[in-house]
Amino acid sequence: MTSADEYDEAAERMKRLAELEREKEEEVTQVESDLNIKLTGVSDYVMSDYEAVTTLSKNLNINATDARKRLSTFPSEYVVDGQNIPDLVRKMRKARRKLKGDSRIRMSEAIDTVIDGYADHINKCIDSIYWIKPYKVPLLKMRFNEKDLSKLNKISEVKERRVVVDSLCKLWEIDLKKEGMAFSSEYAKLEKESRLAKKEFREELKKVSDQSLVKSKKERTLDFIMKAICENPGIGLLSIHDKMPNQLHKMNSSNTISKMIKKLEVGHYDGSYYKLPNELKKNVWAYTAAFIDSDGYITMDRNHNPRVGLVATGERGKVFMNEMHKSIGFGKLHLDQKSPQDTRPVNRLNFYSQDDVYNLLTKCLPHFRMKKGNAELLLELIRMKKSYKKADWYKGRCEEIFKLMKWENHKDHVGFDFSKEGIYVDDISKLQGNCKMNLMDELEGIGGIIAKQQVKTFVITEVDWDDAEYIEGESVRLDESNLPTYMAVPIADLGFPDDWAMTQEYIDEALNNFLEDETGYTAKGFMWHYVDENGKVMQPEDFPEYEEE
Repeated sequence: MTSADEYDEAAERMKRLAELEREKEEEVTQVESDLNIKLTGVSDYVMSDYEAVTTLSKNLNINATDARKRLSTFPSEYVVDGQNIPDLVRKMRKARRKLKGDSRIRMSEAIDTVIDGYADHINKCIDSIYWIKPYKVPLLKMRFNEKDLSKLNKISEVKERRVVVDSLCKLWEIDLKKEGMAFSSEYAKLEKESRLAKKEFREELKKVSDQSLVKSKKERTLDFIMKAICENPGIGLLSIHDKMPNQLHKMNSSNTISKMIKKLEVGHYDGSYYKLPNELKKNVWAYTAAFIDSDGYITMDRNHNPRVGLVATGERGKVFMNEMHKSIGFGKLHLDQKSPQDTRPVNRLNFYSQDDVYNLLTKCLPHFRMKKGNAELLLELIRMKKSYKKADWYKGRCEEIFKLMKWENHKDHVGFDFSKEGIYVDDISKLQGNCKMNLMDELEGIGGIIAKQQVKTFVITEVDWDDAEYIEGESVRLDESNLPTYMAVPIADLGFPDDWAMTQEYIDEALNNFLEDETGYTAKGFMWHYVDENGKVMQPEDFPEYEEE
């Protein structure tokens, strides 16, 4: 017969369950209100993958394929240079024993950072198993590792899943009872039940064979190739094949290895293979900017020609330069150059043309940390050289940019004599304030408006009027303040025929005639660009100079 104490205990447990249910309903209501969706209820009870997919598909009104994608996939094993984290931490701790002082402290901080990253990875692994995620609190009190989580992810039978969840719930319930309880016979009894729940959990994991976690032969081959390349930079195909275990060696050849390597983030040159940084594939412009910041340069010569380059030494550097050249798609590659110190050969990826430099710096600009000032100076210079060579401020500003570039490149060099270049620290702020980007924006603003209107238009950005010539033959001095310095000319106003020749000579003549007709005066020179119907801006050099015969 049930005693009164047992009824009281059951009542307390029911009360606690009621409170948890109310809290859950409140949270679900709040989330559904915030996201304007109906939650799927996948985690309401332990179900099969088929039931989970069906529930998601029904509640979210999506097909089964999309529903299956929403069920998170289990993360790949967390490895660093082919080593799992527990082994890596073990080696780092062993290496720390030989260190002292600041070196030991830095090693300890590095170990803590690796462990924090691994803890975050473990949390992501747990969250990816949708049926175990609601029981994360008791699961974290169990003894497990990444391999055990992989086994949990492999459990597909609903019955087996429910046994695991049942052991977790038992442990959770026992911990709630033990909370605030003094040590006593009742506490000892709960402690024993807790150990039994943990044992039940471990027993269920043992039912999942290690064989089910074993990777396929192809996956093991890829892992071995990557590990061999990381441990032996510059290794060749024959060496990789020779180092393979007998089982992998028999099923592979140099030819199959070369095909499989293409799937990995590996670079090669002249038969030598090297591991490439992951960032190079993820975001080539961010990696290029970081490379220029550390081992590159942004500068200009005394003739005001922009120059950007990346430098790396040795065979590994040659592979990096070759891969970056492929990824970027332009630039001039110089390999195996002799170094000034006659040490390892120097490899360079240089950018000479204005278009290449402009494209590179524009894409890398948001990612620069140290050489952003240099990049902005070259972008200003290139923009000036393309459209404002005839401006009265052009030459003076080029000299200023040259001085500012010298300052940016040598401001951290102790003892550098800036006075030899006519550079004085007190003038730097003034030179920086003379930036012409805003002025060029204003001059080209009318071009931006035309681009939005989608009208074929010639935009005259600057006019140099002949102040001693009058079209009627009378020589007078002009008041240029009343004459336009820039104007937009729709192509229809020029009266071009449908088959007109798009040459600089023909366009210059037509625009000159238009200016004379509009103002009555002759222009000594002017600058222009063309905006097509799609808003694309074309400079004069984009057109042929003369009509081909």
